[in-house]
Amino acid sequence: MPILVMKFGGTSVADLDRIRNAAQKVRREVDRGYDVIVIVSAMSGKTNELVGWVNQTSPLFDAREYDAVVSSGENVTAGLMALTLQEMDIPARSWQGWQVPLKTSSAHSAARILDIPRANIDQKFAEGMKVAVVAGFQGISEEGRITTLGRGGSDTTAVAFAAAFAAERCDIYTDVDGIYTTDPRITKKARKLEKIAFEEMLELASLGAKVLQTRSVELAMRYKVRLRVLSSFEETDEASGTLVCDEEEIMESKVVSGVAYSRDEAKLTLLSVADRPGIAAAIFTPLSQAGINVDMIVQNVSADGRTDMTFSCPVDQVLRAEKAMNEARARGEINFDELAQDTEVCKVSVVGIGMRSHAGVAAKMFEALKAENINIKVISTSEIKISVLIDRKYMELAVQALHDAFGLDKAA
Repeated sequence: MPILVMKFGGTSVADLDRIRNAAQKVRREVDRGYDVIVIVSAMSGKTNELVGWVNQTSPLFDAREYDAVVSSGENVTAGLMALTLQEMDIPARSWQGWQVPLKTSSAHSAARILDIPRANIDQKFAEGMKVAVVAGFQGISEEGRITTLGRGGSDTTAVAFAAAFAAERCDIYTDVDGIYTTDPRITKKARKLEKIAFEEMLELASLGAKVLQTRSVELAMRYKVRLRVLSSFEETDEASGTLVCDEEEIMESKVVSGVAYSRDEAKLTLLSVADRPGIAAAIFTPLSQAGINVDMIVQNVSADGRTDMTFSCPVDQVLRAEKAMNEARARGEINFDELAQDTEVCKVSVVGIGMRSHAGVAAKMFEALKAENINIKVISTSEIKISVLIDRKYMELAVQALHDAFGLDKAA
């Protein structure tokens, strides 16, 4: 039998009625002839509740016990889903990560998947099981301890199972009906995409689009797992949602496929830094060691052997970045006059695989922002992306202007 992987997020299994609704979608796929692997998240809000309990109990908690507690939400959902399917006369059973077993590294709360042996689940399919309901987000380490994959890890679980079992497709059911050209809450002109390439989706996910976890898209791209994002709350068919697939499956794509944004960014500038070999390493190594997620980097032209170094990071990491830089200066590793901060900025990006073969994208982007009198503070580019840092108060205006400038409300 062909295998289909279906993943249901927290809002899709938030209560018993929604679990029954999800089970109906699973039954439809069983009726179509699939053996189905269902990956479930914890019921909406449950993981946050469990994390809160851990923090109240032990602020400096043992990460191994943290994983044991927070993984339990998925176990509850998996059992309830299996029971619901059994009530519908569908042969189903639940699987916790250690029962599969989904083997991971020992990095508790941020484990990496190492292997998913097929034997146990394949044997049950051969014996007549039609649906394996697997608790997402969790696995087991080489030491035999429960591990978790990080927030949003059920997406990664689903893609990993699809790759391991050579599934025909991995359907991600969520509270939106697909991938849009931008956030529909910002512009009503946002259009749902029928297809989007892995690389474009990876950029959008990393730039702030929260529909799919970045790690899950990376995994799907590496193993060529076809993903479909669709709504749990609408009637769906084979044409529903958005297919995330290999670039070769897309006949003709627009130059720009989407506009993404990240609201809570900060711009930090080290003023008057010595311009010498190794200065970049001296700056960014301490930042990396402090866990600072540095993004855009600009170095000004050197004058009299001194230069300015600008970088962006999430606004909630500014204090840690400042501490890391001051400590590096105290150790004599770097010297600078001042660390200037701008915590009222955001990042807006245009993404599209069509940029590879079309010139003028940057010019059109900058003209659109100029027409709205929006000043650009920092620019960074890749082969299929252009990002700018601007004042946060102009974020929605910039997204709307760029969406219009590239005609994203119209199909290719």
